[in-house]
Amino acid sequence: MRTLGPLLTVLAVCTAPVTAAVQSHGQGAVTAAVAVPLLAGAVWLSPRWPMAATGVPVALGLTAHTELLAPEFWPALAVFGFLAGRRTAAARPALWFFAGVAVAGLPLCVFVARELWAWPTQLLTLLLSVGLPWLLGRYLAQYAELIGTGWRLAEQMESSRRTAADRARLRERARIAGDMHDSLGHDLTLLAVRAGALQVDPALGPRQQEAAGELREAAAAATARLRDIIGVLREDGDEAPKGPVATPDSLAELVRGARDSGLTVTLEGDGAAAPHAREAAPPPEAAPTPEAPHPPEAAPTLEALPVMAARAAYRVVQEALTNAAKHAAGAEVRVRLTREGGEGSEGGVCTVGVTNGPPPGPALPGLASGGTGLVGLDERVRLAGGTLRAQPTPEGGFEVVAEVPVTGSGTAAPRAARAPLTTSARELARARRRVRRSLAQTVLGPLAAVAGILLLMIPVSLVSSSLSVLDKEDYAKLRPGTPRADVKAHLPLVTRDGPPDGAPRTPRGQECVYYSTGLNSADAYRLCFSGGTLAAKSVVGRDG
Repeated sequence: MRTLGPLLTVLAVCTAPVTAAVQSHGQGAVTAAVAVPLLAGAVWLSPRWPMAATGVPVALGLTAHTELLAPEFWPALAVFGFLAGRRTAAARPALWFFAGVAVAGLPLCVFVARELWAWPTQLLTLLLSVGLPWLLGRYLAQYAELIGTGWRLAEQMESSRRTAADRARLRERARIAGDMHDSLGHDLTLLAVRAGALQVDPALGPRQQEAAGELREAAAAATARLRDIIGVLREDGDEAPKGPVATPDSLAELVRGARDSGLTVTLEGDGAAAPHAREAAPPPEAAPTPEAPHPPEAAPTLEALPVMAARAAYRVVQEALTNAAKHAAGAEVRVRLTREGGEGSEGGVCTVGVTNGPPPGPALPGLASGGTGLVGLDERVRLAGGTLRAQPTPEGGFEVVAEVPVTGSGTAAPRAARAPLTTSARELARARRRVRRSLAQTVLGPLAAVAGILLLMIPVSLVSSSLSVLDKEDYAKLRPGTPRADVKAHLPLVTRDGPPDGAPRTPRGQECVYYSTGLNSADAYRLCFSGGTLAAKSVVGRDG
């Protein structure tokens, strides 16, 4: 519901001058009786249709005076113009309104007032009484919108900060899920593989084999429960990248743990990938027996690689060994770590490949697979700037190869691209542009309008000079005492722009109009009316 207080205040400001004019001059009671209700209706319509409401005082002002020189309506024109500027979002309706008033004022000045020079005066009065208040109201409205936009952006920033905190918590949950899958999933898989090997070991008794089977089933069940827990943790952030996990100094510990679990793993590398002595596959005759402990390995390490590349390489090997134990138990697995290009820690590409042969038999039963290991692995390699390729081999095995670029400490980081503007920044910039445009319109708009009116006076002067010429024979036919309605039949369409230089004063109680005697003549015909009849006629001017 609208508040009546502001509406009554606006109504009082608009109608007080009209009633005061009636009381001071004792005239215009009919005009006031019509104007006050119309202004009251305009005040009621102004919040919804501001430009239509502005047309009411403009129409009343034109009715009272063709040139809008009716002081009793000036406050209403200014108030409604200001309110229209505050309440109109677009400038086009106001431009159409002013253009319509200007177009309608031309025939009003020509055919009603019969004075073409009244039109520029009318436009100038409209600009001062309505145009300037409209521009001021529009500027204040857009300035208030800028302030409101700032507060809305501040609120959005607080909301975004809370959202970022929630997103960080979800990302941490996803990171925890990734770490659990990386570490516990790998260990449980190797534990199930070792328990499966003990279950079929003929050297153990039935009770020991049964215990080993129960251990394998427990490990498989623990793996399944781990998968369920990971699913709960990743429910709100499934695509969140996983954080780094702790890695040993080299791949030797990881490969040794897999080999102790029963996998046949060979670790290979070259001198460029690791400064240590590389591990080569032992010849068949020198292969250690299962009962003998494995000798210490001089294997390629991750110490010479940057942190991101080292962690990505470690995760590739860990996930590939886990998948090989699940899906290709008993197959030979070959791990390769090489590096091409660059010297020392400067540049180059680190290539990590894990290839397993075809499985000799079916996969071990009871081992669950989450189905997201390679997806997470691809994300980790992508974050390290590399690429991952996982595909079957022609021999029936499977191969996982990752290429990670290595950037040494001496290599300058590339310059970050310019971040695009956020929605809040674009909205704030758009509001600032609107305020600057409105300020320019407030200053330059009236200047341009005044310049246009001044330029308009040139053609108006030429047209007025040609249309205000009174023929000498028609002037001779005019007789004092003739009714004014009969005199108009012999007069030109418009009057001359005021009296010429040297014209005498207008007699008291009479109304005098002037017509040109010729296009370039400095004299004018003066016709004075009193009581609705022609009182006198004369030729005035320097020559007359």
